[in-house]
Amino acid sequence: MRLVAGIFGVAVILVMLSEFFVTFLLPRRVRRDPRIARGLGRLLWLPWRALSRRLSPALADTWLGFFGPFALLFQLIVWTLGLMVGYGLLEWGAVGGSFGARLLSSSGVFLSAEGPSGSTTGHLIGLFEAATGVGVVFIVIGYLPAVYASFSRRETAVSQLATRAGSPPAAGVLLHQAIGRQRWRELERELQSWEEWAAELMETHLSYPLLGFYRSQHVNQNWLAALTAMVDVSAFVKATAPEGKVPPADVTFAIGRHALADLALQFRLAPGVVQERLTADDFDQLYAIVETATDDSVGRETAHDRLRELREQYEPNAEALGRFLALDLPRWLPVERGGSVGKPGVGVGGYGRDLVGQLAGGKIRERDGLENSP
Repeated sequence: MRLVAGIFGVAVILVMLSEFFVTFLLPRRVRRDPRIARGLGRLLWLPWRALSRRLSPALADTWLGFFGPFALLFQLIVWTLGLMVGYGLLEWGAVGGSFGARLLSSSGVFLSAEGPSGSTTGHLIGLFEAATGVGVVFIVIGYLPAVYASFSRRETAVSQLATRAGSPPAAGVLLHQAIGRQRWRELERELQSWEEWAAELMETHLSYPLLGFYRSQHVNQNWLAALTAMVDVSAFVKATAPEGKVPPADVTFAIGRHALADLALQFRLAPGVVQERLTADDFDQLYAIVETATDDSVGRETAHDRLRELREQYEPNAEALGRFLALDLPRWLPVERGGSVGKPGVGVGGYGRDLVGQLAGGKIRERDGLENSP
């Protein structure tokens, strides 16, 4: 019996250490995720998310915001307890005595609260356990700053986008603010910077999947909406500009689509049923922005067909992520609380202008960032 317990203890220790190693030290491949970490995450998240649906929107967002840090601590506790139990079983199998006494001794040694006792074998097991405990502590100390540094960089970019595309972000606002000033050139600079952000977001969220559950500090902002909005802009530019006219749009679209696909695969999500975010009227208004500001946009029908094909490449994955993580996807045009398209929000270029009203009334002027049509 004790021999079986000792062998089982070794197996538990190896499983816990391998999970810990893969989670904290090894940059993970998309298709390789620690089973225990993933299982614990889903076990906690699904009821946590279900409970949020019974709360008010403000309280629900606060409740969901607790999940990321709590899940990280919960995983650490499970791995620590697993290692204690594993070493307790191993020590009981090798030294004997009561299992309760060995488990208590194992816990003290792991936490470096007491030294190993008993025979030489017990001392050796205790030394290995103490070294494991110290190693776990130092790895966690190094892991947490990396996680929160990645979170900080992500949220800095999300906040910067809010000043350009509104909050929540809308592709139409960014197009309106940028494309008219220097034709396509302003958008090229914007998209180049967001290409780097999307690549970093993909890398950090694949390495640290729990970051996906860390919510933004503002209720109407989230990283998924920011990423989707930038892919929306890239897709619209690719659809309306002559082929090869705006190379950064091609690259940003590719990396953004890749990020959404890999993150959906990371969470084992099937492509979701797409909710229509772009109506025919919305498309006409966005196309009018580009057509007014440039003289080389493709025809409306061609642009519409191109955009539909491009959206099919990323929207199902964005929809799946949004539903799983309880994050709202952005609209293409800003919407006021009353349901009409209106002011993009505070801080959008300092204007807070009504896009639809300007387009319909012919009030778009050069000082607003768009040139009058000839």
